[in-house]
Amino acid sequence: MDVKKMKATVPRMMMFFLLLPATFPGYFSADSQQPNEKKSTHPNAANGFGSSILFPLTGNVYPLGYYSLSLSIGHPPKVFEFDIDTGSDLTWVQCDAPCNGCTKPVNDLYKPKKHVLVHCEHPSCGAVHFPGSPQCETPDDQCDFEVEYVDHGSVTGVLVTDLFSLRLTNGSLIRPRLNFGCAYDVKNPGPYPPPSTAGVLALGNGKASILSQLQSFNLIRNVIGHCLSGKGGGYLFLGDDLVPSSGIVWMPMSDVAKHYLSSPAELLFGGKPTGIKDLKIVFDSGSSYTYFCLRVYEAVLDLVRRGLTGKPLNTVHDQALPICWKGSKPFKTVHDVKHYFSTLTLSFTNTRNIQLQLPPEAYLIVTEHGNACLGILNGTEAGLDDFNIIGDISLQDKMVVYDNEKQQIGWVSANCDRLPNLDSDYNEDIQQPYAANFGILEEKHPATQASSKRNMRVHRREL
Repeated sequence: MDVKKMKATVPRMMMFFLLLPATFPGYFSADSQQPNEKKSTHPNAANGFGSSILFPLTGNVYPLGYYSLSLSIGHPPKVFEFDIDTGSDLTWVQCDAPCNGCTKPVNDLYKPKKHVLVHCEHPSCGAVHFPGSPQCETPDDQCDFEVEYVDHGSVTGVLVTDLFSLRLTNGSLIRPRLNFGCAYDVKNPGPYPPPSTAGVLALGNGKASILSQLQSFNLIRNVIGHCLSGKGGGYLFLGDDLVPSSGIVWMPMSDVAKHYLSSPAELLFGGKPTGIKDLKIVFDSGSSYTYFCLRVYEAVLDLVRRGLTGKPLNTVHDQALPICWKGSKPFKTVHDVKHYFSTLTLSFTNTRNIQLQLPPEAYLIVTEHGNACLGILNGTEAGLDDFNIIGDISLQDKMVVYDNEKQQIGWVSANCDRLPNLDSDYNEDIQQPYAANFGILEEKHPATQASSKRNMRVHRREL
């Protein structure tokens, strides 16, 4: 289906829209009203929230540069691979409308039908253009949007609504109708290729996010968690069934920011104060690496270099990242080199005794050439102003939970190599093909496998 291509008047970096009311007629397919195929063993299934949704992840920090999952959209359902991103609110998929700049073959694109378009005068479209308003020539005009990113990339498309096929951890099969972006013009002018995924699953704390829409149906609580394995893969969950009852460290998050913004932090190096305080820290699974604003980045780089004085490491050029070192022989893993480096610590000053430890394996990679490279980048150069981003490299091998209902972020060290143990049926090894009992309904459509193509992604956020 061709859609009328118009450039939206969305303010730069602003992408909010309201979800449709939970009682909107036809918002669930008839399939989702069938009795459960399996009795739930989880208490939340009986208290107004259905359960949680668990997705196996593929991907890694290096060389891919992203973690992804598969979602099934439409009727009949078609499987698409999505880059997971807690730093944005609007989920979008490459769309055959037709498409300019899309990275997927035309047969792998989402094909919109006329009935899925969200109209220009619908409240959800008005929210996309907030604080302005869409210019509707007629009430039946489509709802156009454009997202511009800090790296000068952009996505243009139309707002649509369609069925998502999902499996709850209590065994229920649901097909809610959710809003998302049909992207028909994708621009990526940066020096690195974009992820090989079909789109972005936006998991921010705004009402536009898939998480918020599912919560509006009383299906899940407004909680998200992820566990990114340093070996590759991991898992992500929506809802609170998998949140540990003990051991997790909680910190309040800002209730005025659209991002997962922590309370102010102080930076320690090797356990000692650096004098760097009042850092604005954003937790963002959409960033491959960690970013510090210029003053912090330069200070950290100086501390790291001083700490390497007298160590058997020499600087070397490597295309993977700007700052790299080589040893007397190529390194095989970060464990071969981590003893030369010190731990960075973020101490959150408004919360007593709450610290996020960043050991060397949380900020170093070893490249295909056997060099060790610094996975902390200059955020000011990337256009992030005074924000500091904790990206995937520093979130590995931890369960990180974003509780939007209690306005808190939590983390705990975890084994991210296996799916959490719910029932005997839910104990699949992530490395096995598809881990088919979770997240999407397979419907004879195997999940898309992550590409092995090397990709370092520059941070692309809506700030």
